[in-house]
Amino acid sequence: MGVLLERDEHGVATLTIDDPDRRNAMTSAMGSELAARCQELAEDQQLRVVVLTGTPPAFSAGGDLDMLEDLARRSREEAFDATATMRSFYDRFLSVGRLPVPVIAAVNGNAVGAGLCVALAADIRILATEAKVGLNFSQLGLHPGMAGTWFLPRLLGAERAAAWLYTGALVDGGTAAAQGLALEAVTASEVTTRARELAAQIATASPVVVRQLKRTLRLSPQLDQASALDLEAAAQAVSYGTDDLREGLAAARARRSPRFPGR
Repeated sequence: MGVLLERDEHGVATLTIDDPDRRNAMTSAMGSELAARCQELAEDQQLRVVVLTGTPPAFSAGGDLDMLEDLARRSREEAFDATATMRSFYDRFLSVGRLPVPVIAAVNGNAVGAGLCVALAADIRILATEAKVGLNFSQLGLHPGMAGTWFLPRLLGAERAAAWLYTGALVDGGTAAAQGLALEAVTASEVTTRARELAAQIATASPVVVRQLKRTLRLSPQLDQASALDLEAAAQAVSYGTDDLREGLAAARARRSPRFPGR
């Protein structure tokens, strides 16, 4: 039980939320372990891509019910004191989104409530067609947290996100992907394989550029076009001094695959 970390020789790391008996429910301890793993990965200069998944049968069933029931027993006045606690809880799990390299969520089973929000923090999602996904907070009598109201409109659009959040309904992975929640949906048995194939493909690209892109793609939606052009020009200026660019140009001239050193 905990968060498992595996690395391969190509710079691809796999984080696995591992508490299958409780369907990978999200506890404070699990969040602390995930944050620690992310900190370890963030310091790894050889890291190129991270795959985030859960031990079957679920990706994550969401917040731990024991924790939520404990909070529900508090009076309204006491509950206000939980604001800082919940903010810290969110930050630990959302540390996956602050990694300096792309994160691919391999959603190989149900992803519900806060469990789905962790997948939404990733850069790319592959969903199991048969998985049930959704933000069911309103069906629990609980306002959404874990940035659900921030992620969902950006992926689905304001109106569809509102319908998901107001109803708290769950949909299958195929439907969710078709609505824009994920890159694609495949059968559950294929999810991890497909995510790792994509990770391997990303790992062949320039590590310098991919890390720059992670920052650019996060900042660009907040910028006007002129500011986005300034950001791109600054990033390209960094590229011009790298061994990665020299290798990429040499490979293009020689009509071979590049072997980027990552510097």
